[in-house]
Amino acid sequence: MLKYLLIISSFLLCSNTYAQLTVNILWHMPASNNSGDTIYYKPNEKLNWNDFKGEPNKQSIAAAITESGFGYRLSMQSTNKKATIEITVFCYFSKLNSWVKPDLKSDYALKHEQNHFDITYINACLFIQRLRAADFTPDNFVSLTEKINDECFNALEKMQNDYDGQTKNGRVKNIQLAWNKKIDQQLGSLITD
Repeated sequence: MLKYLLIISSFLLCSNTYAQLTVNILWHMPASNNSGDTIYYKPNEKLNWNDFKGEPNKQSIAAAITESGFGYRLSMQSTNKKATIEITVFCYFSKLNSWVKPDLKSDYALKHEQNHFDITYINACLFIQRLRAADFTPDNFVSLTEKINDECFNALEKMQNDYDGQTKNGRVKNIQLAWNKKIDQQLGSLITD
């Protein structure tokens, strides 16, 4: 935490000395996707039940749980009064924190869980869009990135809660099918260059 504060402080102390600021927003795309606990989202790759490595919660009414999220790495380089800020965004699935009850595995349940990961990706893409539209300055790039991240995380939480609430964790099939269509349409409309 102290190191983080020192880095931010050094950014802020010397930020007024930059004549030119360049901001690059990047999408983290690892070469290999299935090593370790983390799966990074790739639009053409879907989850399978082998990805759910966590211990099922026997008291839960859910058949499965998907633990996913998005985040970013922020870095800054400067030379000759020119600064480049790089924000790398990633969307991930945690194998060890995601689980399925063995007797409730089905293609229908897997689609419900894939939708949770897709919802995370949709909101990560919205985060990127908001970052690209932001008016960054040397004085505000850290706080503005954090503010946009918080707002997009809140939107992600709301969408995930709406999804599970309206579908009753996938048990209301006609509403589940409507959400499947909605999520597929949103995925199809995303621009992620």
